[in-house]
Amino acid sequence: MHVLTMMRGWLPTMTTMAIVATTTSLSAQAADTDALLIRGAYVMTMDPAVGDLPIADVLVERGRITDVGRDLAIPANTRVIAGGGRVVLPGFVDVHSHLWITQLRGRYDNTQAGKFFPVTNRLGALYTPEDTRLGVRAGAIEGLSGGITTVVDFFDNVRDRSHADAALAGLRDAKVRGRMLYGAQSKTTPDRVDLPHLEALHADLTRQDPGARLSVGLAWRLPPKLDDKQAWTIKLEELAGARRLGVPVSVHLSGTGDQAIKMFDALIARKLLGPDMQVVHATDARPDQLDALNRAGASLALTPLTEQRVGYGLTRVSHFARVKRQGLGIDGTALAGAADMFGTMRLAALTDTGAARDETAASPRRLLELATREGAISLGMGDDIGTVTKGKWADLQVIDMRSMNLGPFIEQDPAALLVYSARPENVHTVLVGGQVVKDEGKMVGVDMTSLIEAIQASARALSARDKP
Repeated sequence: MHVLTMMRGWLPTMTTMAIVATTTSLSAQAADTDALLIRGAYVMTMDPAVGDLPIADVLVERGRITDVGRDLAIPANTRVIAGGGRVVLPGFVDVHSHLWITQLRGRYDNTQAGKFFPVTNRLGALYTPEDTRLGVRAGAIEGLSGGITTVVDFFDNVRDRSHADAALAGLRDAKVRGRMLYGAQSKTTPDRVDLPHLEALHADLTRQDPGARLSVGLAWRLPPKLDDKQAWTIKLEELAGARRLGVPVSVHLSGTGDQAIKMFDALIARKLLGPDMQVVHATDARPDQLDALNRAGASLALTPLTEQRVGYGLTRVSHFARVKRQGLGIDGTALAGAADMFGTMRLAALTDTGAARDETAASPRRLLELATREGAISLGMGDDIGTVTKGKWADLQVIDMRSMNLGPFIEQDPAALLVYSARPENVHTVLVGGQVVKDEGKMVGVDMTSLIEAIQASARALSARDKP
């Protein structure tokens, strides 16, 4: 059976949603119009059958892309966004993140006392459900502001059911397309995932209106000790439960020394890989392990910034060229430093060229594919998002090239400019399922001052509870 057909039950869907349509700022208008047209932009469709359209229009109606081409007719009651000097491309797909740790940004200070896992485990135990909701919401909004329209949130701090509910609420409030992966709270002990609650959440989301942008899956971990038979019993029960539900599974393969290699071998030896499984990191995976991944139809999430930050190795995109399904992840704003897919692509490019000592070793176009179309395919969402193609959901970003760091843009291939020079603040407009969530450089319906104050208050409260 085709991988995408097998995974179709997981795909988040969308309500048919009307867009505010006007030629002025969305925030100043009533939501009573039907369509949006981006006029005369450089459109990077990321669709291999279409390619780039240097001067083209994109028409969005009822949440979907209904036409792409030159001089499109403007339906009545349509908002028009001027595309001159701007680039339209699909929204970025963050295939792996940990949004709940947003409040911990700045705590990882490269000292023994400030190492990632000890700090995260200690402070994660002090989180309230409201801390969880705030962290997830703020992390998702930061990503949306930088063009990330889809995020897979590996939520591994489910202290109880209220925390899982809060994480879903944070994604919903942010208006992002999100997949919450349900995990146990410990990274170092074989705690059991609450499968009945995961099943209930999955059933609830499935019953909702087909427009629900959210879905769930299993944030799975291998036993801390790979020879622990009792721990394997628990973990195999979790995996079997997720597969019975038909939800996706994600598992970390990382660590110091040869830990990640042994974890990969354990998956292969037990024949646990499958088209429903996403492997995360796998920085130094052997060619034969990557071949096994391909044979099983599994996918790979690469997170260059965080792998380097915690000292687990260098993520060389060229090393994984043989992998058929893969994408790029932020791995959490706190550890990566920012929800910045441009920065992630830039580091990946520089790592490949530096390691190869060859300026031509990295392909900006390929990195943009990994951040958009290939990421969507890796999640089983390629039929619905990832390219600017008629019929797909309008998950789009518009980048204003008329800024000092992106000039001069003279309608040449913008791939290198975007990878090496663009920043999140260059993202002018963002749509998720046709709904404008960032407009003229500002988030729609988000009081950023209040959100920042709430995150700061949460971080202070965590510090106050962090008693010796």
